[in-house]
Amino acid sequence: MSKKTTYLLGILLTIIIGTLLYCYLCDSCYCCPKEETEPTKVITNAEANPNVITVTRNAFAITEPNGDFKLNVNDNFNFKTSSFSILDSVSPKVISGVSKLKDFLLKNPLKTVNITGFYKSDETNNSAFPNLGLARANSVKNYFVTHGIPSKQLDTYGKLNDVIVPDGANTLFGPMSFNILTHSPDEVDEKLLASCDSIRKNPIVLYFKTGQAQINLTPEQRQKIADISHCVDKLGVKILVVGHTDNTGNAQTNLNLGQGRADFAKSYLVSNGILSDNIEASSKGQTDPIASNNTEEGRAKNRRTVITIN
Repeated sequence: MSKKTTYLLGILLTIIIGTLLYCYLCDSCYCCPKEETEPTKVITNAEANPNVITVTRNAFAITEPNGDFKLNVNDNFNFKTSSFSILDSVSPKVISGVSKLKDFLLKNPLKTVNITGFYKSDETNNSAFPNLGLARANSVKNYFVTHGIPSKQLDTYGKLNDVIVPDGANTLFGPMSFNILTHSPDEVDEKLLASCDSIRKNPIVLYFKTGQAQINLTPEQRQKIADISHCVDKLGVKILVVGHTDNTGNAQTNLNLGQGRADFAKSYLVSNGILSDNIEASSKGQTDPIASNNTEEGRAKNRRTVITIN
């Protein structure tokens, strides 16, 4: 083979190899067909685990209907499931929001805030209130009161809400809602007055067994606790807890025993979100029987603690 032919073959071979390398390395080359591949797909968490549940996080939001007041804080009062105690970690933003709400309400005494606490049907209600939502609303109300908001401008409610979802540590973030109402100067809540009068006529009566360490309320008594709390908030009355005994033993011992029972009931109410300053505990010992002390049945009725309002 002549040198000229070898030289031409070398040039041809160089062109072929160069063309092949260009097609291989260049994505935009159309001269050489390529095998089509599927585009890369980003797998989201929801696709990777279709059972992922989004945790509910309600803002601390209150808006006055005519626009005089608006609060929207990306945080709230938080609770553990089956608990009505506010978690200690109340954020500075929420504290600041409460301060703004206080200033607004003090300037507008005819405005009231409805606090609605939510609860789930699978939670356990260990409070003295009819439902856990109302107990949570009462805890938030007490927080407002201790930060200078008048209780007369606060109303509490409870509402079943199975849509709210806790996180993995069983924390409910803001199971609450708030709204502002305006009342007329001469408005009288006849229903509230009737409820308070009913408490005075038919107070809660508790009977204690020896060594009893807890109080178990009936549904009717739980509702009365809620009614009593409203009477205290709206009318400024005091809760009266009075201990009574039978006439067994001496009078001074029975007076002390009755006081112990009254203090026990007061502690129970305080642990359930009733402010201590609103409760007066006293004893009448054996001096106010409601049945004969000559029978065991009568003495059992006399060993009682009465919860009412003044």
